[in-house]
Amino acid sequence: MGGGGRTDCVERPLSRALGRLGGLVGAHPWPFLLVPVALSAALGAGFAQLPSRESNDIEGQFTPRGGPAKAERRLAQERFPTDDAQRFSAQRLATEGAFASFVVLAREPDRTLLTRAAFAELLALDAAVRGLNASGRAYGQVCARRDGSCQSPNPLLSAVGDDPARIEALLPGLTFPLWRARVFLGAFLGGVTVGAGPAEDRSRPLRAAKALRLFYYLQEDDPARREASLRWLRAFLQRIPDVLASLNLTSVRVTYFTSLSRQEEFDKIAKEVIPLFSITYTLTIFFSIMSCSRLDCVRTKVWVAAFGVLSSGLAVVSSFGLLLFCGVPFVITAANAPFLILGVGVDDMFIMVSCWQKTKVMNTVKDRMADTYAEAAVSVTITTLTDVLAFYVGIATSFPSIQSFCIYTGTAFIFCYIYNLTFFGAILALNGRREESNRHWLTFMKVSNKAEAFHGSAYNLCCVGGSYDESTGAEFEHPMIGFFRKHFGPFLMHPWTKVFVVVLYLGYLGSSIYGCTQIKEGIDLRNLATDHSYVIQYYDWTDEYFKQYGPRVMAVVTESIPYWNSSVRADLENCMELIENSTYVDKYLSESWLRMYVTIANRMPLNIDNRSSFTGNLSIWFRVNPESQWDVNFTDLEISASRFFIQTVNATTAINKRNILEQLRGFAAGCKIPLTVYHPAFIYFDQYLEVAQNTIQNVLIATGAMFLISLLLIPNPLCSLWVTFAIASVIVGVTGFMAFWDVNLDSISMINLVICTGFSVDFSAHISYAFVSSKKTSMNEKAVDALYHLGYPVVQGAVSTIVGVSLLSMAATYIFRTFFKILFLVILFGALHGLIFIPVFLTFFGFCRMLPNHQCDQYNVNSCSVERVNYLKGTPMETLQEDPGCL
Repeated sequence: MGGGGRTDCVERPLSRALGRLGGLVGAHPWPFLLVPVALSAALGAGFAQLPSRESNDIEGQFTPRGGPAKAERRLAQERFPTDDAQRFSAQRLATEGAFASFVVLAREPDRTLLTRAAFAELLALDAAVRGLNASGRAYGQVCARRDGSCQSPNPLLSAVGDDPARIEALLPGLTFPLWRARVFLGAFLGGVTVGAGPAEDRSRPLRAAKALRLFYYLQEDDPARREASLRWLRAFLQRIPDVLASLNLTSVRVTYFTSLSRQEEFDKIAKEVIPLFSITYTLTIFFSIMSCSRLDCVRTKVWVAAFGVLSSGLAVVSSFGLLLFCGVPFVITAANAPFLILGVGVDDMFIMVSCWQKTKVMNTVKDRMADTYAEAAVSVTITTLTDVLAFYVGIATSFPSIQSFCIYTGTAFIFCYIYNLTFFGAILALNGRREESNRHWLTFMKVSNKAEAFHGSAYNLCCVGGSYDESTGAEFEHPMIGFFRKHFGPFLMHPWTKVFVVVLYLGYLGSSIYGCTQIKEGIDLRNLATDHSYVIQYYDWTDEYFKQYGPRVMAVVTESIPYWNSSVRADLENCMELIENSTYVDKYLSESWLRMYVTIANRMPLNIDNRSSFTGNLSIWFRVNPESQWDVNFTDLEISASRFFIQTVNATTAINKRNILEQLRGFAAGCKIPLTVYHPAFIYFDQYLEVAQNTIQNVLIATGAMFLISLLLIPNPLCSLWVTFAIASVIVGVTGFMAFWDVNLDSISMINLVICTGFSVDFSAHISYAFVSSKKTSMNEKAVDALYHLGYPVVQGAVSTIVGVSLLSMAATYIFRTFFKILFLVILFGALHGLIFIPVFLTFFGFCRMLPNHQCDQYNVNSCSVERVNYLKGTPMETLQEDPGCL
């Protein structure tokens, strides 16, 4: 049957079934109205569970479940237990630690911090911090200790002691990045200026530094100590703004951060969006009422529009309440869902209202509802199925934050669909009864349907209504509907317009593909705080002045190996050298207990080539370098694990961080020695390896499944292919333009790309379904007819969705602004495809479509001969209805 085989075996029975449902709703509206309201009230009680269901742990929600770094962390914790109260070492932490931190800048941008005045204020700041206490516990009682003393917040601060003038005396002997006894200054000084030095010596004389960091680490490896440290940090965050103000610093500028800050600032995000939702709801109701209003006081759809928005609200209450009852975690990303449901629910409402207006006014409400459902509900079903499927496919991702958003949103779509067919349908039926009895929309009093000249124009406008188009038997069409039929459709079908559309599409596609090559990956942790948060400046200064040196990574030998065997030591040394030769590692800054042990043994000399002498002489090395014993897990018989440290550099971009992970893990996996690499930052770096893969996987699965749904419900395979094409095209466009709008591909924007797969099909599916259902003969007429029937509802749906999320553009948080940006792109490009690209492209491919009356397209001579076409064109309708169709 040419390009358009009969595939309406699902669509036609579904249309008939939904038509019967519409008739039932029209005949008995009240049960269909009251039951959803009662159900929403019952399920809404689930919101009482919200406080216990909130799950906004950043690591748990925004890093991939089962990421390799989490297993590496467990291994490091098992092999090398810590003791923060006795032998603290920041580089040996398996977690980020519990800490408060400052970044300090010289007051004048071109000045150095290494001055007496600056250090006098630094010492005053240090004293103020040490003076803070919480619940009677001072900093000295909760600080991380080493050799009985609190760990110094900065090597230079401990070097000057109580005399700030000493910094100027120390300056001639300071070198960077290593100072005496291999003290690494790269993590503590930024914006440095160094002098010349010997080529073989990587450390250079330090001349100036624009930034300095202070770290106040607290004890956390014991539950009681951890709780005391957390109380101190909370007191620190509460009091430090006043402390800084009281110090009246004139030589330095200061910003602060703690290990609690990121999470606490993230927890505040929900409060930012609650006021926006109430305003958005009001705007959506206003837009819906305005777009559905008529000057006719009987035919206007004010109540229908208002209750159509309420239907979406009931869907959110029911779905969220049900899932909260079921114990599904609620992540802040799910707070985007109500904005989304509001837009989509109103979109479906516009489709149903448009179909109602095309029914015969003189028919009964039951018949009009049956016709409305039969015409509109299939199109609404297609988009609902694709949207729900898109989100439920997203549940398979490894990012819990995306899972929470997808399950809440997908379930809300199901309730939205059900309530549109029941609650909203009942409202439409009751409104139909009002129209049937010619009652005023506000007073519900019967009014005349004919204007009387003696009453005046104002009276006739407000108190006369119920007119309809007697030539069609339906309501007068909205002016915008006429615009699509008389102006926009014919203009779009003009040959030169089609040429322009093709050129426009090629430009769109080219720009999108280029943008896809420029997109950045990974979430920046600063984006989990509000724009006015104090942590933003801390991140900014850290990125500006401390970007040269990245994480100090531990390389862990995970199993017992014979270190006393010279060939094994050689293999291990080869592994270390391989890692150190990475472009992201500064080998000069590596730290290896084994290398130093071998060097000492060769100098003394000591025999370390057998088990007993190797392990026996370790005690000598540990006396020379006590810290090394924290890197060797050994007994008298074996060394079960050991670790070394390597210094990464240039970990500034998502691509660099991903490359660091891939290179270091690749080198470790290729070693003859069982080796793994780890740093606490790798917990977040893992997202760079997962996010693109997860996104592509989800999009491909969802697109394939949506093609099958379209194939079943749109009675033409070619149009199903066009719908699938629209999905792919919109996804490419949104991804490409994300790069132009400074949106990264991360676990937040990945949510929105999942949305793409559902939303991009909506408008194209509506238009495609209307195209293949059209009884017009030529391709151009079919396209104009499709735009005539659904062009205005598509515009209404697009605008209502944009209105539903527009206020998110003003949110002070990256999460909600990103949601707006991507959804705006999805709706814009989806509408562009549905209203311009798809109607034009469909006209390029003629096909023979079997309609209920079996008419054949007169332009398709491949499937139907000219004689056959001419026969069909001249055959009475009764005969055509018995005709077997095109063969």
